Order: sequence, then structure tokens, then C-alpha cells
Amino acid sequence: MTKLFFSAISPIYSIELQPEYSLVGVIISIIVACIASFTALSLNERVQKNSFFHYLFWLILASISLGLGIWAMHFVGMTAITLPISMHYNWILTFVSLIPGVLASFIFFYWVNKPIQSWWKYIIASILMGLGIAGVHYIGIRSMEMDVQYVYDRPTIFIALCISIMFTQTALFSIKYSSKKTKNFITKTFSSILMGCAIATTHYVGILAISVYAPRDYLVATAENHSMHNTFLGVTVTFFLGMLIGVLLLSSMMDRYVKYRANYFDNLTMLPNRRSFESYIEKSVIGQTLAVWHLHDFGKINQEFSFMFGDEVIQHLTKIFTDYKPPSARLFKFESNRFAYIMRTTDDTNIHEMLIAMEKIAEILKRPITIKNKKIVLPGVCAISAVKDYRDLHSIYSNALAVFNDSSIEHKHEVIMFDPVIHTHTFEKELVDGIEKAMINKELYLVYQPKINLRNVEVAGVEVLLRWNNSKYGFLSPAVFVPMLEENSKMEMVTDWIVEQACKQMYQWKKENISLGKVAINIPGHYVTSSALLKRLISITSSYEICPNEIELEITETSFVSNIEEAMRAVGVFREKGFSVALDDFGTGVSSLSYLKQIPISTLKIDKTFIEEVPNSHKDSLIVQAIIALGTSLGLEIVFEGVETKEQVGFLRASCENPILQGYYFAKPMRAEELFHWQENIKQKFADKI
Repeated sequence: MTKLFFSAISPIYSIELQPEYSLVGVIISIIVACIASFTALSLNERVQKNSFFHYLFWLILASISLGLGIWAMHFVGMTAITLPISMHYNWILTFVSLIPGVLASFIFFYWVNKPIQSWWKYIIASILMGLGIAGVHYIGIRSMEMDVQYVYDRPTIFIALCISIMFTQTALFSIKYSSKKTKNFITKTFSSILMGCAIATTHYVGILAISVYAPRDYLVATAENHSMHNTFLGVTVTFFLGMLIGVLLLSSMMDRYVKYRANYFDNLTMLPNRRSFESYIEKSVIGQTLAVWHLHDFGKINQEFSFMFGDEVIQHLTKIFTDYKPPSARLFKFESNRFAYIMRTTDDTNIHEMLIAMEKIAEILKRPITIKNKKIVLPGVCAISAVKDYRDLHSIYSNALAVFNDSSIEHKHEVIMFDPVIHTHTFEKELVDGIEKAMINKELYLVYQPKINLRNVEVAGVEVLLRWNNSKYGFLSPAVFVPMLEENSKMEMVTDWIVEQACKQMYQWKKENISLGKVAINIPGHYVTSSALLKRLISITSSYEICPNEIELEITETSFVSNIEEAMRAVGVFREKGFSVALDDFGTGVSSLSYLKQIPISTLKIDKTFIEEVPNSHKDSLIVQAIIALGTSLGLEIVFEGVETKEQVGFLRASCENPILQGYYFAKPMRAEELFHWQENIKQKFADKI
């Protein structure tokens, strides 16, 4: 067996063998290369994306995928060639041939993802990629053991390498340039085809550079035919395609799952967290029974011992709460010192079951807990609240907080049912009376949630949201305290405070030359028609040199129910003064659609309840498309709230000409300083998200 490279043939090798090609095999091999390239580029996108995994994890995964694709393409491509000779594989060299492709892919992607780029780096990266592809090909050729002699034509090999580098270079510039100009999927597909062509060109032009010669007395008629059976070829192709697609799908699902776990689960206990609880409540259509355990002065454990010891205490408590969980209940972890059970029923039997379980836990917590030879007793109390009407579920947690606020509570492991006569007034009064102090002490603060314009991948504006980190109760959801403030006529004062704080921040952004579009501020329904609101708006915007057209007032449909004529007049005045007006939570109110064409609004905000099930729910998808058509026909800007998945983004992009999206898929509500860092390089951050 002789193999000579770049040399003349031996006189005894005088029969030149002509290979035959299977068109189907050639096409399949090119498809394998393109799919491998698409998979690798998809994985490489995650290098620039915030992820639970380190960027090197995705870089290595992308390199292995592309290297494996190059290697698979060569293997499948060789099965498309038929030669009348006997051939066997050297399996060591076969697997060694995988290394140049993976190594070159790693260097290629590593340089591509460098923040500072220059044209010569692109060229070198393309050359290295071309050499890596060639390395897989020629080591793969050496792995084939044949009783023949073959020689290479240098000019043809050089041409193959140049074409490969050219395709790779074009694909690289396509990725870098087009990501800002076109849709990412189209760019990625085009680049994948170019990369696939680079791989295939190196292989097939390289094959053309080889001349194969058999010995003079070689019996072609009796030689083994070098061809793969179709079944084996199909199995091989299926295996590699399945592996590459599987890597892509698995990585996407894995990263999405990790992100979901980080957002909706407590990292220490792995229990659903407060956000998961709120989402669970929002989707409920029946009454609920809630039991919340509040562990009093838990922070003293961290101070007296250590945070690590405190974590072990929490894990020990998690086991207790899990072991005694009623079968029909779900367990959640709130903040650092609260656990909650919720049961989707208000039946007396189930409430009794909840009471029995809570009393058992109370008996256990009365006894000292031993951890690392240290005995501690955790004072606490359990509050149970039942709400039969699902429309009142927003109050179920505030009811539990009202129990904790009762002055008679001694935190001696009592299990107490919420009584509106005893508990509500005290808790509500404390929050209402403390609202002014909360503003002074900076317990109240603002966060900003960006809105993304999909057409140009830019921030179209931000919505101002109110937060309260109460010194006694910790973080309070707006769903808890806002209704209380509204009922006690305190929300007007808080709204004025919000407007002033937002304008102060806008003034600061202007000084720093930061542009985030219009700032949307929620206005309580009954305050919309107040003449005091307009006066405050004009006064505050004038003080901070803010133009009215930089502010958008968000009002709900319910603002128009009690006095439609007065509400429309007020909105008309806002528009005359230059303020934009958005109709918030559209579709959830009870106002007639006939009013919509009369209200001089500028923006329509579609409530997240319509977005949650699209595109999986055909009915919801049709409703959203109908609302989009209605808003578009009226010339309104359309904003979608509560966007959380890539599928929702794809549906809305296809259904709306110029959609503006708001939701956790792009960004959570952030403080001003967080928002400043978040908005840098926004196009690069979201190139793979849309």
C-alpha cells in the first residue's frame, strides 16, 4: 500500500481510476455542512448573550458542532464517491481528523466574538477556518487505506483553499454587518449556506485535485466496489443530523429552562418564588386558600452566626415545610423569612386540611432545631386567608400581611385565620398612614421597564413603575398597597410624587445625553379628570425643562366608565398640551368599542392576558390580530405588555407592522442606574432575540 503526495507516480501504477459521483450523496453532504453551520452559529449567538452558563461553554459547544459537521460532511461526501478498489479506514486517523475542524472552529468563533475587531483579524480567522476544513479533509483522506497510489495537483488544492477562505470571509462579514440591518434568522441562514459551501468546496475541489492510480495488473472486475449501502448512508446521515439538531434544541431548552428557574424559583431552596406565586394567582379562575408562615427576626440568625448558617437553617425549614405539605397545596418561598402554601379551593374540608397541616408544623417549630450542634428556636406565626371570588385574589396576600400586623400577635407559632373585622383596618391604616414617611425615607422608589421597537431594535420608551420596600414588611407588591391608597384618596399625592421623581430622572438623563424615548406614567382612573393633575403636570415639567411630548400618560379603560364625556374632555386637553396618552390594559375593561374612535389617545396597550397563550391558543391569536387591525386602522401606536417568550415575539412581529414590546423577555423593571448599563449595545444584545 503506497501513498505519495505531490510526487510523480511509480511506473508500476499505470491504470488511472476515474471516480463516479452520486448526486444524491453530494447534495446530502452539502446539507449536512449547512445544518452544522446553522447549529454552530446559533450556539455562538449565546456567547454574546447573558446566560447562566459561562460564555466559554457556548463557545466550546459551537466549536464542537461545527467541527463535527465538517467531519461528518467529509465522511458522507466520501460515501458519494465510487471507486473500483478495496478500501478500509484507519480508525485512529479517522477520529484524529476531527481535531483540526474543532480547533479551527474554536479559534474562529473566539476571534469573531472579540469586542474590538479589525479587518486583518477577520482575514486571519477566515484563513484559519479554511485551513481547519482542509485539515479535516486531507487527514480524512490519509485515514483511508487503499492498494493504490494517488497524487495531488498543487494549483487545484490552492484554488480549493482560496475558495473556502472566500466563502468563510463572506459568511463572517454577513454575520457582522447584517445583524444590524436584517432579521437575524435570514442572516444566519445565509451565513450557514456560505459556511456549508466553504466546507463542501474544500472537499469536492480537493477530490478533483487527486489522481488515483492502480497497479498495472490490478483486476478491476474483481475489486471491491467502494460504495456505501444506502441503508448505512441513511443511518449515518440521520445520526449526524439528529446529533447536530439535538445539540441546538437541547442547548436552547437548557438555557431557557435555567433562565426560567432563575426567574421563578428560589436559588437556595429550589421552591417557586414570589414572582411564580404572583403569576400563579394571575392565571387563577377559581378561589384560593393561602397559608403563609412568617419567621420573626430571622435576620438575627445571620447576624449572630453567619449567612451560611442561615442558609442551612432555611434548607432545614424547607424540608419540614415540604414534608408536611397538604397533598393538594403548592409550596412557595417568599423573601428570606416567609414560606407559603396555596390551595386551589375554598372548600371547608380543604381549609380544615390546611389548618391541621399548619398546626403540625407549628408544633415542630416550637421545639428547638439542632444544626451544627447549635440549638435555635425560630419564633413565627402562620396566617391563613381564603378568597372565594377569583376576582378578589389580589387581596389574598395582603390579608395575610394584615394578620401579621395585628398587635396581638406574639409570634409564638400561632395559626390564625384572617378575619376582615379584626385585621384589615389595622394593616391598611398602617400602610396608608405611613405612605408620606415612606416617600421621605426613600422606601418608595421608581423602576423603569423598557419598551423595544422591533423594527429598529431600539428602546421606544420606558414605563415608570412604583415599588415599596417597607421597613417592616419588606417588599410590598403594588397590587397590595395601591388599591389601599386609592380607597383612602392617597394615590393622587403619590402620583404627583411619581411625576416629579420621573421628571427629575429625565432631566438627569438629558444632562448625560441619554435617550430612552417617551417616559410613560400611570394615572389613577379618578385622577384623570381632576384639574389638579394638569396643573401639576405643567408645573413639574416646566421646572425640570421637560417637553410634554416626552411624557406619555397611561390611563385604563375603567377611567372612562363613570364619566365618559368628562374623561374624553380631559384626554383632549392632555393632547392639546402635547402629552401622549395611552389606553392601558386594553380589552380588560367594560367600555364600549364605539368610544375608542372618540377618545383622542395616541397609543393602545394590549394587556398581557391576551399575549400569554399566543401563538399556542388559536382563539387568543385571532383576538390579538383583531385588536391589532383595529388599532392600526385608527392610526394608533400598539404596545404589547407581558411578552415573555421568543414564540410570542415571532407571532407579534408577523402580525403587526411596527410592534413595540414590553416584558421580561427583553428586560425586567430596573432602577435608573441599572437601566443605564442595560441599554448599552442594545442591538447586539437582542440580535438573537428577535
